[in-house]
Amino acid sequence: MRYQILHTTTYTYAPAVVLNPHVVRLRSRSDGNQTLHSFCLEISPEPAGISQVLDLEGNAVTRMWFVEPTDHLTIKVVSEVETHCTNPFNYILEPWAIQLPIDYPSSVLTQIMPYLNPQGTPSNIDPIIYEIAQEICHEVSGKTDIFLTQLNQRIYKNCCKQEIRETGAPFPPGITWKQQAGSCRDLAVVFIEACRAVGLAARFVSGYQEGDPDSEELHLHAWVEVYLPGAGWRGYDPIQGLVVADRHISLVASALPGNAAPVSGSIRGNARSTMHYDLKIIHQDLGKHQSFSEKDG
Repeated sequence: MRYQILHTTTYTYAPAVVLNPHVVRLRSRSDGNQTLHSFCLEISPEPAGISQVLDLEGNAVTRMWFVEPTDHLTIKVVSEVETHCTNPFNYILEPWAIQLPIDYPSSVLTQIMPYLNPQGTPSNIDPIIYEIAQEICHEVSGKTDIFLTQLNQRIYKNCCKQEIRETGAPFPPGITWKQQAGSCRDLAVVFIEACRAVGLAARFVSGYQEGDPDSEELHLHAWVEVYLPGAGWRGYDPIQGLVVADRHISLVASALPGNAAPVSGSIRGNARSTMHYDLKIIHQDLGKHQSFSEKDG
């Protein structure tokens, strides 16, 4: 699949403010699953300085800083991305990773530890999610791949009421499970917590998804990648109950959801702020596009 993405986000402030340094994470990844063919980033007002950075987890991010007061910040991205993963099941697990719990070699364990336990302290898994994970693990006799499929379906069916919440951190996973509803990032956190409960390394992914061709609404999307020895990072989308293939376009991935936010920054001064965004994803093979815009006071 080949897509053109046009994504504009505008923040307005009343009265004018001084912007502290901001981080923008809207550059699509370029790897074995997708190729970034072009990328253009426009910022208004023009930053006093701008820097392209590769963060600790290998994500390409943009840092920018400002000097003069402004009543707005507009971030416009135009990019072309080609996705390649037509068969997400095209892999063979390492023999020692077929069964849960996985007995990781020490060299592998050292590398994946931030995604098993990102806080660096003994894991504190939500008891509700821990129980669900262990129940599914028992039902599938500890088979790694089947566990992930069943977990994906269990979350999809239980949290069946999808909510659109464009701003704010994900809810705690136990709350999402009890409410049986949540945004895509809420369900992603439930999935991540359940994976870590059985010793699977997982990370939060921010990006785009092609969406329903009959719908006019498009939003930034979030899903999960799980590290499977022998297969690498593999994507799961619990809000759709799908394994990620070529209709998802990833931007950034992180052990911590906050480090995958599309825009991070703060302001100096007290002001009322509003946000407006417009997102278009044009499927170039079909010549079709979808768009959505929203105001958030």
